[in-house]
Amino acid sequence: MTQQEKFELIVRTLDTKKGEDVQALKVTDLTILADYFIIVNGTSNTHARTLADEVEFQLSQQGIEPQRRESDTGNTWIILDYADILVHIFDKTQRKFYNLEGLWADANPVDISGLVIKE
Repeated sequence: MTQQEKFELIVRTLDTKKGEDVQALKVTDLTILADYFIIVNGTSNTHARTLADEVEFQLSQQGIEPQRRESDTGNTWIILDYADILVHIFDKTQRKFYNLEGLWADANPVDISGLVIKE
């Protein structure tokens, strides 16, 4: 699976499971951590955990496992590390507090409008 296919599968999975405000940033030129950050929030801590579980499941069906999964005890911020793609799944409050989009304002936003369902 190519990086682009993995990226698209993650975005589509988050959208299908009703993740809110899915955003993607290309950070290749800014950090060695990853090439892309995908940021989303759930409607609750349970929803955030469900989003993370579904991304892991869908990628594992393709033979791809995260190098690491980190979360706080309340599932208010979950990070799935796929080496070249970091998936940040928040609850609404934590997403606003940490403001990764603002922190990484120099990153290039990725247009994912073709990957998400318009409501």
